Amino acid sequence: MQNQSPPWRHVWITGASSGLGEHVARLLAERGCIVSITARRKERLQAVSSAHPNIFPYPADATDPNALKQVATQIQAGHGDVDLALFCTGAWFPGSVDDLQVDNFVRTLDVNIMSIVNGLDAVLPTMLERGTGHVAWVASVAGYVGLPKSASYGASKAALNHMAQSMQNEMLGKGIAVSVINPGFVETELTASNKRPMPFLMQPEAAAEKMVRGLQRKQFEIAFPWQIVTLLKFLRILPNGLQRRMIKWIF
Repeated sequence: MQNQSPPWRHVWITGASSGLGEHVARLLAERGCIVSITARRKERLQAVSSAHPNIFPYPADATDPNALKQVATQIQAGHGDVDLALFCTGAWFPGSVDDLQVDNFVRTLDVNIMSIVNGLDAVLPTMLERGTGHVAWVASVAGYVGLPKSASYGASKAALNHMAQSMQNEMLGKGIAVSVINPGFVETELTASNKRPMPFLMQPEAAAEKMVRGLQRKQFEIAFPWQIVTLLKFLRILPNGLQRRMIKWIF
């Protein structure tokens, strides 16, 4: 599976100026896909695109629905229909109950949820018209259970998992595959400022490989590494008191 040619001709990735989005873009370009990439940081986006002739930059703010619709129109005019839309935009702002920082909640939900909704709104109509396509987005294992100082981040990721389940049920018989990606801790810009323990930390190259492998199989949930996935899925079925003690001990 690792060396199998991807089933997509044209892939659109948002949040591709760094992290998982960047590494998946590089990986798919090397394997023959045309990859349109979108993010706010123009210079960084250009640097990613310069790494391979199959990568094309389309700067935009994913929280702006009109901007993403314009990008979707441009990339399809330039490279044809989007076969896979992968939304990797994400943000994490630390916070605690001692200092809720309402603005951080608003920004987290806007970036982590609405940017993906904007991307879906931009690309789904043409996919539904064609009766084929694949949409996927990055959530997190943090959406499985409430972790300390992750109220806004965890809530946004839980919402993305719920949204994927709902959409998968609606897409039955419509030819559109839906995938939700739940990574554990991956060494990226997003985790660089995290001072909490990060068990089973992965390198982004390995995470990107797991993402592509799961997407090629059209898995609904792509979750890794198995150790943190198993641990957190186990924690969420425990009685509340025991769950709280274990979370405090681990994290």
